[in-house]
Amino acid sequence: MNLKEQSKTVTSGPERAPHRAMLRAMGLGDKEINQPFIGIASTWNEATPCNITLRDQSEAIKKSVIANGGTPREFITISVSDAIAMGHEGMKSSLVSREIIADSIELMIRAHCYDGWVGIAGCDKSLPGIMMAMLRLNLPAVFLYGGTIMPGHYHGKDLTIVDVYEAVGAHNSGKISDKELYEIECTACPGAGSCGGQFTANTMACVSEAIGIALPHTSSYPAIDPERAKVHKACGEAVMNLLKTTISPRDIMTKKAFENAARVVAATGGSTNAVLHLPAMAHEAGIKFTIEEMDKIFHETPYFADLKPGGKYTAYDVHKVGGVSVVLKCLLDAGLLNGGCLTVTGKTQAENLKDIKFPKNQDVIYPIDKPLSPIGGLKILKGNLAPDGAIVKIAGCKKLSHRGPAKIFDSEQKSFEAITEKKIKPGDIVVIRYEGPKGGPGMREMLSVTAALYGQGLGTECALITDGRFSGGTRGLMAGHVSPEAFVGGPIALIQNGDIISIDAEAGIISVELSDSELKQRKLKWQPPKPNYTSGVLAKYAKLVGSARDGAVTNYKSETSEILQAVTSL
Repeated sequence: MNLKEQSKTVTSGPERAPHRAMLRAMGLGDKEINQPFIGIASTWNEATPCNITLRDQSEAIKKSVIANGGTPREFITISVSDAIAMGHEGMKSSLVSREIIADSIELMIRAHCYDGWVGIAGCDKSLPGIMMAMLRLNLPAVFLYGGTIMPGHYHGKDLTIVDVYEAVGAHNSGKISDKELYEIECTACPGAGSCGGQFTANTMACVSEAIGIALPHTSSYPAIDPERAKVHKACGEAVMNLLKTTISPRDIMTKKAFENAARVVAATGGSTNAVLHLPAMAHEAGIKFTIEEMDKIFHETPYFADLKPGGKYTAYDVHKVGGVSVVLKCLLDAGLLNGGCLTVTGKTQAENLKDIKFPKNQDVIYPIDKPLSPIGGLKILKGNLAPDGAIVKIAGCKKLSHRGPAKIFDSEQKSFEAITEKKIKPGDIVVIRYEGPKGGPGMREMLSVTAALYGQGLGTECALITDGRFSGGTRGLMAGHVSPEAFVGGPIALIQNGDIISIDAEAGIISVELSDSELKQRKLKWQPPKPNYTSGVLAKYAKLVGSARDGAVTNYKSETSEILQAVTSL
């Protein structure tokens, strides 16, 4: 067996003397050159606490690769901090970064002919971006989550970054003082790691373990936990073992494994962003995994982990009671997990989970037969306002239906200004449009807006819909990913202030009380807006990106364009 099947291209034969000379310049000798080359890709940077530990973690994994007979080659790619980019034009870069991460890793590994690799990710879009690259390249690979942040503490309450966003709304409405806002700001995020609730990063970390590309018990460790040392050692061992056994990501991340991933999202009340990322990842493997299939899984899966933002606990609390493996074992025992799926251990999920016991004397993870809700934490909505679907997070949601007049805004900024100026009243349905994949472009998250509504006490008195996205930290009756989006003439572009909108999350319906003929008449008068960007990466993305229902990927070609779908749906 040749473990250098890829790297021999740049290291073998007289004609590769120049290539070897470059490698020798970096301190490699004959031994290292003749070993398998293992890429260590991370999203280390100083833009966000999610990624700040990844350089040290990469170094630890490199040592393990060396100890197991490989030659590690470290490189980094970008990562956008969603929390810092939130609430301004910077958030348009976030979803785009997922594609850049996958593309840049693909280019690095193809160019340098690495035999296998380990991917380490921190912030939201870097997790699916790295897993997309793993499926695209289909070389032996192990994924590692950089780890959650520890919870902050204020007046006996655990805090996350979402508490700071909601405190802004509370401050704006006079409910808390300048001093209290400052104290919450200073205590919410005590150090390194990704945002601490079941927001997007921790949701996709759970996905990595459920889908089998991460080692068992590795996705709940805090970033600063000294016990991570054994995780780093195991990652180096695992990637070398995968190389020897020729197990590749597409052997692991099968259609059944994607179903497992959707199960864990439902069971934990995970982020709505998973409904974008799972189809995008599946697309890289040539697997069709639709929002309708996910909705069926969500409906069949109990929600039994009481996690923020809808619940009480943080990701660290999950770790303390046994981690994601406990959730997976509950699903397996209930017949809801495909236990025969292969994982990076070389064993199946059922084999990995056989010794897991349900933890007693805790209320973080409920018994699956006594769940928080008999259905999962997410729901797909459809209707004449979203013929191609929308998504709402119902985990912990106190109100599952709402009917009210539309208050329409053609950008996130305008809606946020209206909220801070107290122009939104109980009963209103806030509509934010032209923020979709093409229209934004980049499909901004709206945590600043939704948190401001909650901070003002309107979180359960109003609803919000958008063709943009929500942070995993958003809670309440907030429906995102409305498709077709406004920029291509979807029905959300045609509604007007005062139109009556109904949302029924239990029935899965989102509609506007207008006749088909009225919508057709409005469609005839509608004109597509000018793009917000005409050059650079955002303009390029807007031209290439597909619908949110298909994962908002940039290399997707449907049989009919989204524009045609928008026209014919009326």
